[in-house]
This record gives sequence, C-alpha cells and structure tokens, in this order.
Amino acid sequence: MKHMKKAILFATVCLMAFSGCGKKEEPEQTATEEMTEIVEATEPEEELLPEPETEEPVLTDANRNPLTGEPMDEAIARQRPVSCMIGNTTDAMPQYGTSAADVLIEAPAEGGLTRLMTLYQDYANLPSIMSVRSCRHYYAYLSNEFEAIYVHYGQAIYATEMLKSCDDLNGLDGDLADVTFFRDKSRKSPHNAYINGESIIAGIEKRGYRTEHGDTYRNRYSFVDADRTLENGEEAVVAEPGYTVNKPWFVYNPDTGLYERYQYKAKHVDGGSGEQLAFKNVIFQVCDYKMEPDGKYLDVKTASYGGTGKYITNGKAIDITWVKEVEDGIGTYYDADGNELQLNPGKTCVCIVLNDAEDKIGIYGSESEFESSRN
Repeated sequence: MKHMKKAILFATVCLMAFSGCGKKEEPEQTATEEMTEIVEATEPEEELLPEPETEEPVLTDANRNPLTGEPMDEAIARQRPVSCMIGNTTDAMPQYGTSAADVLIEAPAEGGLTRLMTLYQDYANLPSIMSVRSCRHYYAYLSNEFEAIYVHYGQAIYATEMLKSCDDLNGLDGDLADVTFFRDKSRKSPHNAYINGESIIAGIEKRGYRTEHGDTYRNRYSFVDADRTLENGEEAVVAEPGYTVNKPWFVYNPDTGLYERYQYKAKHVDGGSGEQLAFKNVIFQVCDYKMEPDGKYLDVKTASYGGTGKYITNGKAIDITWVKEVEDGIGTYYDADGNELQLNPGKTCVCIVLNDAEDKIGIYGSESEFESSRN
C-alpha cells in the first residue's frame, strides 16, 4: 500500500512536469494592444484618391497658333507660315494637302474658275501638297497679310513685279527643281507639281529666308479663348459664296461644330488623307475688282476702307465690314458695332466674292431651303 501511494505521487509529478515543458505561458495582452487589434480588424481598405488634374497652360499670344487660335508649341507659333497656290479645276482633282491647312483662301480667277491658297503654320512634316499652280498678284497680297513664305509654280504677268518684294518659292526657278518642286508622273502636267514639308524647308534654307515673324508683325486674325455662338446672327445651316463654276457650299454639322465643304456637286475631299474639308469659321469677303487693260487677267482689290462680308460659325451668320488701307498691308474685320471681329478657335475658310456678285451669296436656315433654291 505504501509502495502504491509513492507510485501515484511520482506519476502525478511527472505529468505536471511534462505539461509545463510542452507549452509556455502566453503573456497577458494590455488593453492598448487589444484595441489596436480591434481597429485593424474593422478599418476599411484605403480608398484610391483620383489623380490630380493637370492644369491646362494659360493661352497667350506666345503659345497660340496665329492661324487658328489654338494652343501650340511656342517655337512653332513664332515662325512665319507657308502659303501655297493650289489648282481648283476638275483636272486638278483630287487635291492633296488641303485638309492639313490651317486657313484656306479661295478667290476667283479668270473665266469664273477659282484658285485656292492654303496656309500652314506647322509645315515641317506636311505630306504631299498637289497640284501647285501659278499665282495672281492679289493672292500674293493676301499671303503677305500673314507674313507667309509664298509657294507657287509661275505667275501671271501682273504679279512679276510684285513678287520681287516677296519671299517666295517659285517652281519656275531652276535652282528649286528637285529641291522644293517635283512632278507626279501618274498625273498630267500642269496639274502634277507637288511639294512637301521636307522640300519646303530645303527651299527656305537654300534661299536663306527668315523663318520667324518680325518684331512689328501683327496677327491677321483675333480669336476668343472659348467657343461662342453668334447670339444675334441669322440661322446659317448652309452657306454658299455664289461661285458659278465649282459652285461650292458649306453645311453645318452640329455634332462636330464644323462647316463641311462641298464643290463640283460632291464632298470636297483631300485625296491624300481622305478627309472632307471642314472649318470652324467661314468668311465671305466682298472685294472690288477690275480687268487689266487687255481683259485677260482679273485684278481683285484686297484693300478697302469699307468692304463688306459675312462671318459664319456655329450655325449662325452675321454681317461684317473690313478695312485694309493699302494692298500690301494687313486687313481687319469688324462686327456691326465696330469692334474687331474675334473668330472662334479653329480652321478658317475665306471666300473672296467680287462686288458685282455679292447678291449670289446664300445663307440658308436648313438644307431643304438650300436645295429648293437650286431647283
């Protein structure tokens, strides 16, 4: 019996010793640690904050495209633009490079035909521009309003003297052959002369022309900073300048806010890009004119102390006037209150209308009204 009690006591001691060796006693948690665990268990996942918006640069004359009023690199905004004469007969179709133009100016030539002049502020990477055609002296005056480097292939005789005062790249000048001007063998002459951005730069460098605007240059156009509607304007869903051969017209697209151009009974499309020409601003500028003594060449007067016209944008049109003191000066458009006209930012098409054809200008409130006028 005595031996039995000793055995039980020994077994109990061993069991207690074994239990103590198998598990260390955990220290008691403090109240602070317990609260930390509760907070960590219940705290929601961190929300991702939106990326801070990048502020748009303040638009100034220094970083504004002088031709469109839109933002652009300051170095490019300082440079002189390039203007180029483009044929506009059916033989010259399709034209190339027209959809890349910041400004397109159309004016009558002889026989009711028109010719185009395109202007480009950023011309370094331009694709082919075709077909490059001859100039008239009034186009050169219009080009000079932008202090542009003028590109053309020959000229009417009355432009010869005037061009001596221009920085111009003329395809008839032999030193520019295969430098600035090339021929597309798939098209018939004279509708196959073309240039591009690289060849324009080569010609400018060869002639040593100044590439930046002078200190006294004043921008031809003035722009508002934000798009606007002409509150007091008449409805202008369709507008036509009244030319008798190509019969162009513009149709307002409210989805894009642009006027899409048509001529020769079809969309006016750039053969290179496949894009239909479209403009934020359309201006009809009425000019006096005369025929030179032999009656062969048209002489459009680009100077006036009280020319008239129309400004068309965002589905509305208003009457305007314009003043240009001398042919080789810079003109200014004015609204009915005598304030300088401010254009909406974007591309502009200017159609020069002869004064005795002003009554052919058409402004229509709907496409159906326009179609009825043609029947």
